[in-house]
Amino acid sequence: MTTREVVIRNVEPMEVLSVDHVGPYMQIGKAFDGLFGWLAKHNLLAAQMRMIGIYYDDPGVVDEDALRSKAGVLLPHPVQMSVTVSPPVSVAHVRGGQYATLKHTGPYSDMRAAYEWLYGTWLVQSGREAADAPVFEEYLNSPKDTPPGELVTEICLPLV
Repeated sequence: MTTREVVIRNVEPMEVLSVDHVGPYMQIGKAFDGLFGWLAKHNLLAAQMRMIGIYYDDPGVVDEDALRSKAGVLLPHPVQMSVTVSPPVSVAHVRGGQYATLKHTGPYSDMRAAYEWLYGTWLVQSGREAADAPVFEEYLNSPKDTPPGELVTEICLPLV
């Protein structure tokens, strides 16, 4: 049995450099690859970057090929004005406020069950309401150097 704990916390608004992705959420890695290529080209790679995925659609309602998301990074310092953000990179805004956060440990492919529990069990029983804003994930380690079973992702559900 998986033990799950939701922590409600305040999240500061964020501006993340991002690349759009349309299609199955499990293929967002391609957008991250494009983003990291752009960051490397502009000398913006930093060890303290926070990797953020922003998800706009419910895969239970929207056709898989039409799902919208963004692969993003929050840099540890503001982007200098000398760097012009240019396609395929744009700035995405993550609203601040209260979020229900759930840590998921394991392969990305197993996260559907965590989402189903968060929305279908926790949210229903919590007395809280989801805000009209996208959920985001923060990837606390990288699949490039971490085995799938040890990947840690924080799912952040915005609340009213």
